[in-house]
Amino acid sequence: MSDVTLESITKAYGDDTAVDDLDLTIRDGEILGIVGPSGCGKTTTLRTIAGFETPTAGRVLFDGRDVTHVPPERRNVGLVFQSYALFDTMTVRENVAFGLEMRDVPAGERRRRVDELLELLDIAEFADRRPRTLSGGQQQRVGLARALAIEPHVLLLDEPMTGLDAKLKTRLRTEIGALLADLEVTALYVTHDQEEAMAMCDRIAVLNDGHLEQLGTPADVYRRPDNAFVANFVGTSNVLEGTITDGRLDLGFTELDGSFDASGDVRVAVRPENVAIGGPLEATVRQATYLGERTELVAALPDGTTVTLRANGDASYTRGDSIPVAIDADRIRVVE
Repeated sequence: MSDVTLESITKAYGDDTAVDDLDLTIRDGEILGIVGPSGCGKTTTLRTIAGFETPTAGRVLFDGRDVTHVPPERRNVGLVFQSYALFDTMTVRENVAFGLEMRDVPAGERRRRVDELLELLDIAEFADRRPRTLSGGQQQRVGLARALAIEPHVLLLDEPMTGLDAKLKTRLRTEIGALLADLEVTALYVTHDQEEAMAMCDRIAVLNDGHLEQLGTPADVYRRPDNAFVANFVGTSNVLEGTITDGRLDLGFTELDGSFDASGDVRVAVRPENVAIGGPLEATVRQATYLGERTELVAALPDGTTVTLRANGDASYTRGDSIPVAIDADRIRVVE
């Protein structure tokens, strides 16, 4: 295992800058998630760590050793791709053993490692089958086993669950997250799915236009977003405008007492779960989406501002309904 440090990494393609002055460290044994919209620099960052891209400026360090210009095959990095990139001409066993064979690992040791990983990932029964005969989830496990077989310093996963159905994705993210934690593998997990990152990762880096917007634990990023972009991208958030005077927030249609350090005109983020049904404010339902255990509502506040909130799925709401709501002042976050 290794810690991986990116020092002031910039990667430009002509006039387009994919990653701009990025400082980031993946701690030894940590699973770090990178999330952000398409084109934000997630995959470029991963490819730079792998050695497939050479930064325009900055350095890549493994355990303090500069590997910026070290070729990919000498970095001992395990890769799990979105497409799995398995060899259909090989069996599952041969796929998992491929990297070991390229490193001239003796046959007995190769077999031991492969058998161990096939058992660990619950795919031993498929050892002699071709990847094309397996389901998407099974192929993903084969790809993970092949990446882990070489005992990499760092494991890089590039949106490995894209294309899987929702139920399988939920199950695998729990299983694989637990597996990586148990193995204490240093891993970078690139995904556009914030829930996936929050479920699997120790910390999350939020990128936007090649810049790092926020780095923190899933709870920190969700509960205490640094700015409106993070608040809107990670989960669902209501961003409202108001004025703070002497610790009191005036939203125009109501005033709230809270522990607000800022003053003057501000933007604040309010998560849907922090807007409760039952309270002093009257809101009008604009949209109601039934999701089983809950109903997600979009409602207009007295000044016309719309907010998203959640209600018990047992209740019924229709467009135009008037509902009483309350905003939890203690959960409001002032954002840039």
